[in-house]
Amino acid sequence: MTGGRRGAGFFAAGHTPTLIAALLYFDVSFMAWVLLGPLAPFLRSDLGLTATQVGLLTAVPLLGGSLFRPVLGVLEERIGGRRTGLLGLALTIAALLAGWRGAHTPAQFYALAFCLGIAGASFAVALPLASRWYPPEYQGLAMGIAGAGNSGTLLATLFAPRLAERFGWQATFGAAIAPLALVLVLFALLARDSPRRPARVSLSGYRAVLSDPDTLALSFLYALTFGGFVGFASFLTTFFHEAYRLSRVEAGDFTTIVVVAGSLLRPVGGWLSDRVGGYRLLVLLLAGFAGCLALVATMPTVQVAVALLFVGVGLLGMGNGAVFQLVPQRFGDRIGSVTGVVGAAGGLGGFLVPSAFGALRDLTGSYVAGLAGCAVVFAAGVLVLLELGARWSLRWDRVAVRQAGVYSYRAMLAPTVPSEMSD
Repeated sequence: MTGGRRGAGFFAAGHTPTLIAALLYFDVSFMAWVLLGPLAPFLRSDLGLTATQVGLLTAVPLLGGSLFRPVLGVLEERIGGRRTGLLGLALTIAALLAGWRGAHTPAQFYALAFCLGIAGASFAVALPLASRWYPPEYQGLAMGIAGAGNSGTLLATLFAPRLAERFGWQATFGAAIAPLALVLVLFALLARDSPRRPARVSLSGYRAVLSDPDTLALSFLYALTFGGFVGFASFLTTFFHEAYRLSRVEAGDFTTIVVVAGSLLRPVGGWLSDRVGGYRLLVLLLAGFAGCLALVATMPTVQVAVALLFVGVGLLGMGNGAVFQLVPQRFGDRIGSVTGVVGAAGGLGGFLVPSAFGALRDLTGSYVAGLAGCAVVFAAGVLVLLELGARWSLRWDRVAVRQAGVYSYRAMLAPTVPSEMSD
């Protein structure tokens, strides 16, 4: 099949207006979700925060997203993605309005940060809303396009420091309301729930999802890829400002350069996963990011650091698409509930990144320990993924194994090992 015919088949197979609506919803929600990251240097100066407090402030929205995602995932399955998305947008606007008019103390900002987690929970709505319109062979691409809404990070890192420098950080919260209000209107006009609705999941069904070891495995992988992406996107402005003594606007610009790769390459990750398998792609992506981060830990020049982080965060962006190519292969009839759980793990992983970086910065006086430790975690993730492949190749059905690109390193190293020893 040629690329052109495949593309034509993709657009004919689903509902393009809903795909666009899901992309826009996730885009502006992501912008609001990470908004405190590029504003952190301004808030640190005005509120007198320590590095640990700054790390926590930028991390709390990610924790909030982790906690709210299962809630919106359940709502998506109960009342539909369209209604849930409209509710999420309205609540996010309310949170930004509170930041614009009511936040002045660190405690108030922590509360605001947690409420912005509702925007991060949009992931549990946007992906199933779009993907249910498409057959399995296009799931990776559909989820990759909808998930490219993480490009909202670019809006935050590029414009928020400039607006805060010129008009103040409070006015920046007010300015962020405008694109959210516009998308709320467009979402109401364009989004439609797929007629292929899954059966409602009972409480016992959710317990089964949570107790399934594959749910935990996919959650761990997404905590690495998406958690790494959103964690670095939230904290890099502070990192560049403090480690390389850049101005707050310059630090935001360098962060924008870095995260553009992760934002735009997510659909590429989904597209490649449809062809070579999400599992096979993930092995390479995690190893590549670990290598990039180890080199950044040597604290090279800012130009080299930006180049390495550009490549590394781009790999994470593709990794996000790869993980969500695996989800429908294993849980085709429970995408909504599994997406909520896996997405929550991604937010939790993101929470740990800036929190750990800030705490280690106060303890050691530099960011080297945080960078090196993060590289070790991703290298360990590669080993865990290889072990998962050995298990999945035996437990998943043949179609899922083939579409996900799962292979067993044990079988390659020792083809005669008895199957009971491989599990």
